[in-house]
Amino acid sequence: MTYLLRDVSTMTVRGLRLVSRDLDAMITAVVLPVIILLMFVLVFGGAMDTGTGYINYVTPGVILLAAGFGAASTAAAVEHDMSSGMVERLRSMPVTAWTVLSGHVAASLVKNLVTTAIVFGVSILMGFRPEASALEWLAAVGMILLFVGWITWLAALVGVLVRSPEAAGGFSFFVMFLPYVSSAFVPVDTLPGWLRGFAEHQPVTPVIETVRGLLAGDAAGGADPVGAAVLAVVWCLGLGLLFAVAAGLAFRARR
Repeated sequence: MTYLLRDVSTMTVRGLRLVSRDLDAMITAVVLPVIILLMFVLVFGGAMDTGTGYINYVTPGVILLAAGFGAASTAAAVEHDMSSGMVERLRSMPVTAWTVLSGHVAASLVKNLVTTAIVFGVSILMGFRPEASALEWLAAVGMILLFVGWITWLAALVGVLVRSPEAAGGFSFFVMFLPYVSSAFVPVDTLPGWLRGFAEHQPVTPVIETVRGLLAGDAAGGADPVGAAVLAVVWCLGLGLLFAVAAGLAFRARR
């Protein structure tokens, strides 16, 4: 077990170094969500009726959008390792090769903590006023990390399966689509009936409702906070376990 933890920590440090060298991706992961936040609040916010200040309503959704977009870059990083011969080189060293996936996931969690903090800072400058206690802040951050965890394992699975950087990069479009069809930007009861069912029964909506309820209190949109939290945790843990196992099996088969 000790050597496995050592290998994972080594691969995590390597992943963080790769992130620090890819400044374009890091800047995009921060700037794009900030632009989306500005657009929705300044352009569309005046027309949105959510029962509370729109900045309070939309900020949790944009934070998850930022987290998901940052996690999506993991797919390209894993694909590069698979196609560049990095994994084959690891097999000749006293390192457990599959820990490269765990290292990418851990590095993604750290990276997304940074981008989330920046988006939080911008939203506060724009008027976001969270009403959370220290414990609620910790719970909100934990919920965001659970969300990043499962979506990063999905990105790692995609990176193992695809055969080109372009295909891996296409994963970001899927990640960005989910928050839009949820309660991130508008209440789900304003959506058409055929779309509302999907929005109510996909993993992003309960996560957003949980984070919104923890941080903004009355801006939770009337959702049951306990029920949303339980559902969000079940979604995140279930999908995280599913995609982690699938990524490991796919990695072993391709290697």
